[in-house]
Amino acid sequence: MFAISGNTLSAADSPAAALLKLKRPLVISHRGFSQFAPENTIPAFKLAMRAQADLVELDYYHSKDGQPIVFHDGTLDRTSDATNRWGGSKISVSSKTVAELKTLDAGSWFDGQFAGTKIPTLAESLDTIQGGGGITLIERKEGDAATCVKLLKDRSLINQLVVQAFDWQYLKSFHDLDPTQVLGALGPPRLLADGSKPGERPKPLSAEWLDLVKASGAKIAVWNREVSREAVQLAHARDLKVWVYTINEPELATSLLDLGVDGLITDNPAVIWRAMALRTAR
Repeated sequence: MFAISGNTLSAADSPAAALLKLKRPLVISHRGFSQFAPENTIPAFKLAMRAQADLVELDYYHSKDGQPIVFHDGTLDRTSDATNRWGGSKISVSSKTVAELKTLDAGSWFDGQFAGTKIPTLAESLDTIQGGGGITLIERKEGDAATCVKLLKDRSLINQLVVQAFDWQYLKSFHDLDPTQVLGALGPPRLLADGSKPGERPKPLSAEWLDLVKASGAKIAVWNREVSREAVQLAHARDLKVWVYTINEPELATSLLDLGVDGLITDNPAVIWRAMALRTAR
């Protein structure tokens, strides 16, 4: 991990840029160390940093009062006690204020030892990860780019971390607001940079997709498992990195590393570190 703070570094020397220059693949924790702690919570983020993950990934929506709040699903049902507390089902994150969301238990569903764990705001999560010497991988689920850009600028965090999204129009908007920030294009996307839907395009990473990634302003194609050695080479020729989600199987991790991918997103960083060590030793 990189413990670099402040805003005096140039974009080329920033922690985000430094990660992209590493000669080894990156180990990226998915929603924190989500195999052993409740996803997208402070305990999961702290555990991921203890496991020396290169990046700690999290997801965010906007609350009813417009604050970025860290949660994966659009509804609160699966990973909180919202249905028990408020009744009903399919209660959306965006229908509640931060104060209301802070009354929920986001840990008991996972294990009793995490009872009382709260849903963190994006600001609180950044304080924990960036303040603890880690680097955050922010995944935008919903919300405008300007709010995130302002939050990062106010906290001197532009290019101290990486931002990714399935919505490539959001990425283009973010890039237009701050072209220095390192962005990742999750794919296949829900929306392209021009606002259109991808239609029936094939899902494997290809030259066509990579050209669209480049057009969005992103520097990383963050893809599903449908990648090939040729696609990785095409990405590198375009000065793009390739990260793959969500890999928890050692054999699959090794196969992807053999293709030349630049990073693996995982629920268990320890599994990927071990796979990398065994691959190096063979």
